[in-house]
Amino acid sequence: MLKTLILISVLFLNISSVYAQTAEDYLNRSKLEYNLGNFVQAISDCAKAIELNPKYARAYNGRGSSYLRQGNFTQAIADYTKAIELNPKFAWAYNNRGISYNNQKNFSQAISDFTKAIELKPKFAWAYYNRGLAYDGQGRFTQAISDFTRAIEINPKFAWAYNNRGDAYNDQKNFSQAISDCTKAIEINPKLAWAYINRGNSYYYQKNFFQSGFDYSKAIEINPKFAEAYRARGRTYFVQGSFSQAISDYTKAIEINPNYAESYNDRGIAYYNQNNFLQAISDYTKAVAINSNFVEAYNNRGIAYFKEKEYDKAWADVHKAKELGDTVNPDFINSLKQASGIR
Repeated sequence: MLKTLILISVLFLNISSVYAQTAEDYLNRSKLEYNLGNFVQAISDCAKAIELNPKYARAYNGRGSSYLRQGNFTQAIADYTKAIELNPKFAWAYNNRGISYNNQKNFSQAISDFTKAIELKPKFAWAYYNRGLAYDGQGRFTQAISDFTRAIEINPKFAWAYNNRGDAYNDQKNFSQAISDCTKAIEINPKLAWAYINRGNSYYYQKNFFQSGFDYSKAIEINPKFAEAYRARGRTYFVQGSFSQAISDYTKAIEINPNYAESYNDRGIAYYNQNNFLQAISDYTKAVAINSNFVEAYNNRGIAYFKEKEYDKAWADVHKAKELGDTVNPDFINSLKQASGIR
């Protein structure tokens, strides 16, 4: 399922002062730069604050947050760890370090940090929400739902918590409840594109393709650069047999995210269904170039090579898929054996 990206929940207030003299001045200026998206400058200002006051836990936390926004999770963890060493009761630092671990898919360590943040701050809705994301990442959907529910109890207007609880209900195939939660998220925040995606997924799994297509289109209207929404809508077109429209949406997803292996694979399937096997092979090849462990793409390319009577290449993909732990369709194996003269 499509997953919602982890939110960075460090909130910085706008600061009017731009002149820095003390450590606190530099930290305040870093907050302004952070809010403007100037993370390099924010890091520099936090570093200056730390230079002036090496025991300034908030400056380490602030610098860690800029590293986090840059995707430098290792450095972010180092700074949050230092903040915690300086102030062991710094609940936000535990929460933020947990977010960094979540982004590294180190869910166990993330859960440990979020749990500590909750111990220090029992009404910490963001920590419950983030721990819910970590549980979701582990496939522990019941625990995730419990944490999202607790976050909602603390903050009944927490649209993201409703959205992600809905996503977890989708994972449990409780589509009616998922629709209810995503609808509530949309009521709270009508611009929350992910809520439309997740509600669209619920309708898709219920085979209500008209409504799923509407929700995916609404997500695109809110965020025209939303690659996942184009892919999802393409999938809806595909299952209705509208292969050209599906290809158009998959192509748009790829334009937005050139490393979107799943969209290359999906587009390849659409081309295959148009009997355009060479174009399908090209897309499957791009998918495995991006993700060398993409079993489905190897399988699909093998079948397309079979259609093109390139049996040696088809066998190579079969062997690769098996090497990656997949059980290739026995009927296809038998057809390939007969066509290639192998008994």
